[in-house]
Amino acid sequence: MTVAERGARARPDLTAQLRDAILNAEFAPHQRLVEADLSAQYGATRASVRTTLLTLAGEGLIERLPNRGARVRAISVGEAIEIVEVRVGLESLCARKAAENLTEDGAEELRALRTALETAVSTGDLLGYSRLNQDLDRLLRALSGHETATLLLERLLAQSARHQFRLGFLPGRAAASAAEHTAIIDAVLARDPDAAETATRTHLAGVIALLRTRD
Repeated sequence: MTVAERGARARPDLTAQLRDAILNAEFAPHQRLVEADLSAQYGATRASVRTTLLTLAGEGLIERLPNRGARVRAISVGEAIEIVEVRVGLESLCARKAAENLTEDGAEELRALRTALETAVSTGDLLGYSRLNQDLDRLLRALSGHETATLLLERLLAQSARHQFRLGFLPGRAAASAAEHTAIIDAVLARDPDAAETATRTHLAGVIALLRTRD
C-alpha cells in the first residue's frame, strides 16, 4: 500500500465515481442529476445514489433544488480564482510538511510520479497528465500528515478542479505546469521546506494568472 493510499480516507465507490465524472466534465454545469438515471447508469440503489448526492452537495459540487432534484453546480471563474487563492496557503503548508516529514517510501513514490509526469508531457498524453497531477496533489497531502489542511483542500480542490482541468489543455500549459510540478517534487525530495513552499506558491500563482485570462 502506498503512502497516498494509507493517507486517503475511505469513500463509497459510487461517491468517488460520480465525483470523478463531474470533475472530468462528463456531466455539464447545471445538468440535472436524476436519481433513477444514476441508479441505472452506475448499477446502484436509489438509496446509495441519494446519499452520494447529499455528500457531493456538501462538497459544493452539486446543488439540490426544492422539488426539482439535484444538478451540477456551476462555479464561476471568479469563484475558482478565490478558491485557488485560499489553496495557496494550505498547499504551501502541505508542501512544507511533506519536505519536513519525507520518508524513503515517500521519496520513491515522488520519483516515480516525476518520471510519469515527464513521460505524459513528452508523449502528449494530456488526460493522463491531468490525472497524474491529481495523484501528486494527493501524495503531497498524504506526505504532509496534516489532517486539517487535507480535509479543507479536498473540498476546495473538488470545487475548482473543472476549471483547472480545462487549463491543462491550453497550448503549452502542460509543459509549463510540468516544470512547476517538478520544482515542487525536487524541493520536497531535497527536504527543503522553504523551497517547497516557494515552488508551490509559484505554481498556484500561475494558475491564478491563467484563470484571470479566462474571466
